[in-house]
Amino acid sequence: MKPNYIDHIGIAVKSLNESIPFYETLLGTKCYAIEEVADQNVKTAFFLIGQTKIELLESTDPEGPIGTFLEKKGEGIHHIALSVENTDEALLESKENGFALIDRRSRKGAEGMNIGFLHPKSTHGLLIEFCSK
Repeated sequence: MKPNYIDHIGIAVKSLNESIPFYETLLGTKCYAIEEVADQNVKTAFFLIGQTKIELLESTDPEGPIGTFLEKKGEGIHHIALSVENTDEALLESKENGFALIDRRSRKGAEGMNIGFLHPKSTHGLLIEFCSK
């Protein structure tokens, strides 16, 4: 499994309404999509910079993954997402290579992507997401 490119950088924010104008000014581009992913308790907003996206993540539940991240660490980088050919194969290969998994199989994420996460305890503290179409 070799990543194709960095698909996106996920940034946890307290409020999309407050953060979107800031990132539009900073990046010089408009937010092109806002989406709620109910099973992950999150609303997302996307910006495109070349081939890489910036994904803002607002919690819809304080007990959800983004809510607990914000409570512990505050706003900031939440994860790096790597584009792979097949998320399930990337997860299996990662497990075989000794990485701890959050997801044993892929699940649906924003923009209809198949996603799966490696646990930060096995990646030097960084949450890594694999994603594929």
